[in-house]
Amino acid sequence: MQLNKHTYLNGFTLIVIILALGRCGYDYKHKNDVTLPEDTLAVAYEGRVAVSQMTYQFSTPMSFKSVKGMPHRVYSVPDFSNTFPDENDVQLIAADENGVRPPKNREEAERRMEDLVFVGSNPYFYIDNLKQSIPYLVPKASMLLQDIGKSFYDSLYVKGIPLHQIIVTSVLRTDEDVARLKRFNHNATENSCHRYGTTFDIGYNRYRTVSTSEEPRRQVRNDTLKWVLAEVLRDKRAAGRCYVKHEVKQGCFHITVR
Repeated sequence: MQLNKHTYLNGFTLIVIILALGRCGYDYKHKNDVTLPEDTLAVAYEGRVAVSQMTYQFSTPMSFKSVKGMPHRVYSVPDFSNTFPDENDVQLIAADENGVRPPKNREEAERRMEDLVFVGSNPYFYIDNLKQSIPYLVPKASMLLQDIGKSFYDSLYVKGIPLHQIIVTSVLRTDEDVARLKRFNHNATENSCHRYGTTFDIGYNRYRTVSTSEEPRRQVRNDTLKWVLAEVLRDKRAAGRCYVKHEVKQGCFHITVR
């Protein structure tokens, strides 16, 4: 059948009207939809982003680096002893180069504030109840400790693991602290890297839970947290920022800034 001009125009007009009505219905249905830029999502904290009057809730924590896909896997390191083999003699060289003249007692250490900084507990790490050391480090070592704590948080976050604080178990030891320690620990060395303010120990069997809400949190094994911490320390060591020794008997990572 052959269409005349009038029939063709009427049919074309009808199709345009139908398509326009369909478009209007789609726009009305989706008028509240928001496509969030990836940069906006990436700065979300604990899976929440507020946009205008809308709040988007995510079932799992988002990565600072990527909000797409599954959380990153925990790989740990192949072997703790081989990955962190830096014995006292190696660390001692770095301590001597980057540290202060070892203080004889705590009173002398507290008078050396031009060389040492106080390292109290903060959001990125927790200072344990110190008995054989005091919380002072040279600025370079203090910055390293801060960066380890930040990187540990970041790594937990991208892996979808609830946040925990690392626990610092030993910091600066004066000559008197070393002498006192040797009475109880015959394996303690007199020429300890801890005497120079360049060295600290991070326990790998204990962590402090970080609570951001009253909602129940899933339990995390200390082994899992140790694996994540080991990845962080491996990267810092590979970047030439520190020496690390995996201490089996003391249950800690013994770390000296480079």
